[in-house]
Amino acid sequence: MIAEVIVDIANSNVDKVFDYIAQEDTQVGSRVSIPFGTRYIQGFVIALKENSLLDVSKLKKVGAQIDDYPILTKELLSLGDFMCKTNHLRRIDCMRLFVPTQLRTNKAKPLLVNYIEVLPTFNKDELLLSIRTNAKKQRDMIEYLEVGNQYLKAELNKNFGANNITRMINSGYLREFTKHKLRKPYSIEKKDKKVVLTKYQQAVVDDILNQNNGVHLIYGVTGSGKTEVYMHIISKVLQQGKTAILLVPEISLTPQVMGNFKARFGDSVALLHSGLSDGERFDEWQRIREGQAQIVIGARSAVFAPLSNIGVIILDEEHDPSYKSENNPRYLTHDVARFRAEYNNCPLILGSATPSLESFYKARNKQYVLHELPERANKKAMPNIQVVNMCNEVLNGNLGMFSAQLLNDLTLCVQQNNQAMLFINRRGHSSYMICRECGYIPKCEDCDVSLVYHSEDNQLKCHYCNKRYKALTNCPQCGSSYIRYGTMGTQRVVQELRKQFPDVKILRMDVDTTSTKNALTNVLQEFANTKPCILVGTQMIAKGHDFPDVTLVGVLNADMSLHYSDYRSTERTFQLITQVAGRAGRAEKQGKVIVQTYTPNHYIYRFVANYNYVGFYDKEINLRQVTSFPPFAKVLRILFSSENENKVKAITKQVYKSIKELQTKYIADFLYCEAMKSPVSKIERKFRYQILMRFKLEHQQEIIDSIYNTLNCIKMQDTQAFIEINPSNLS
Repeated sequence: MIAEVIVDIANSNVDKVFDYIAQEDTQVGSRVSIPFGTRYIQGFVIALKENSLLDVSKLKKVGAQIDDYPILTKELLSLGDFMCKTNHLRRIDCMRLFVPTQLRTNKAKPLLVNYIEVLPTFNKDELLLSIRTNAKKQRDMIEYLEVGNQYLKAELNKNFGANNITRMINSGYLREFTKHKLRKPYSIEKKDKKVVLTKYQQAVVDDILNQNNGVHLIYGVTGSGKTEVYMHIISKVLQQGKTAILLVPEISLTPQVMGNFKARFGDSVALLHSGLSDGERFDEWQRIREGQAQIVIGARSAVFAPLSNIGVIILDEEHDPSYKSENNPRYLTHDVARFRAEYNNCPLILGSATPSLESFYKARNKQYVLHELPERANKKAMPNIQVVNMCNEVLNGNLGMFSAQLLNDLTLCVQQNNQAMLFINRRGHSSYMICRECGYIPKCEDCDVSLVYHSEDNQLKCHYCNKRYKALTNCPQCGSSYIRYGTMGTQRVVQELRKQFPDVKILRMDVDTTSTKNALTNVLQEFANTKPCILVGTQMIAKGHDFPDVTLVGVLNADMSLHYSDYRSTERTFQLITQVAGRAGRAEKQGKVIVQTYTPNHYIYRFVANYNYVGFYDKEINLRQVTSFPPFAKVLRILFSSENENKVKAITKQVYKSIKELQTKYIADFLYCEAMKSPVSKIERKFRYQILMRFKLEHQQEIIDSIYNTLNCIKMQDTQAFIEINPSNLS
């Protein structure tokens, strides 16, 4: 037999199938050691066949199988073919998505722990009679041990002395053995609530279970009980002997979601995301593969979980841009989930209070099945949203970051022993430092971005490459000591709050405060258990969290995402404000939301204040249609990067010239095509150029395939090129 093998080398020159002579035990999907050149490396067997088109006498033999089982299922191999074809990815990049890095690089192994078992020969009364009365540790040990029980050897050694334990083993009273101990991710402890579904929730559950496949969009207001709908559907799926995947957009949501699901489903739930330790990720992946866990919860990468017989796949907060991978390999989670759902003939459920315009458009046009949850599960009214004009605050002499209304409401919230959440979409103290004499703004040496000031360690940090610099005391350009801070971030908000409310606990949740292990769950637990309390955060607090005592939400500088040069900026702003507003008043207490803006007359705030998603959708989809933007056209970006600026410029010009020729062929389809520097022109010492184009849908696949073929035909030495379709971030 001939084995078709993909070698584990991330290089386009070897990204093809290699033929090897298979051994008798070689299995499709297995990870094997193979001779490649002068060395042995690992590869993945993707198929077996009878014959090769090559001279068999010149083929090398497959080496040993690395694992005791095929690491890639037939489904994942089919998914790899699909992703390579639709996203034009390298085969090995897809294979690596399916296998945890910790396993592929042998960085994680099973955690083997020594245990002690008490044998039937152990007679407590006889042993106590045979030991001196002053041998306290030995007597305590005998009193403690019970026949048939198993104990951690390390704990027994610590409590009673290693010599005493060893003597008991040698005397035949105890048996030492090794057992695999699972490293389990931490989650918030919760009790399962017995919930009776509302008529709307029950209708959604019944409709989806009756149809049993296709794509379903659940459009439900914040607090409408989408999670409970998911849990009821998953429960039915498990009763049928099937499995389930639930994806959430942010790792920050997983502790609370895991707490809810473990309370209901116990150890049948597994967690997968990049924030786990190597050991935790390895153990959770193995539990899933071995069938010990039937439900997988996680962020984007959990869509590749090695489950079989999947009964439902759910993408919660489906509108979130984090479902699109912006790093190599680039893919859209929706596409991967839809492939797996079709492969398993099961429903794909998309849920959101603010669906993406593309998804709602498909639902309106019957490509998806639309389900609505129009009211909160507790029948309470949505929190009142008040839009505050910050220009009037300035005219009235208030130059601070908090409006008078927000300060009054915060004071009342604290006095009533409740909780508040303040959202600002920027971490750090200030977005930049600037010299007031000459206008100098310090930038990162490796990235073309201004440095963000962090007051806690008095440093300037680059949020792209994480490089750190000393904060300015004098301008390096003119020597002036007049240094001013730019736009505020979470650190500065916390500092100002502590001045206003010195006796109130103020917590912060952003990338900087949750980067260490368990830091995220610690912040969430502390907030849940502290009253009164104010939580300041970035997008991490904007969605999914459910705290019953949050009665006030404040949105600071709501315009921050509104004026980006991105066709999605109004959509993103509407989604963010609506989602964070939904954190207030989720239980018995009435909620209130203060939205601070310098452009209160923008049409978005009229829809936000009334929770009018459909009205916003109707206006925005009309604008997209008139201006020919998605979903009525395709936006395609080719991003080039290299440490040599001359090379990347030359490649960009060469590709642009070919695309202009393609544009001539499809002159009626192209709406826009230009080459330029990327808005962030350098990251980690790599210069970035891009070609942006927009074209109609009629011949989209032909155009996209032609562009991929163009890139494949051009040698790009020392230059990388990535294609993004409808990119979520144009910077």
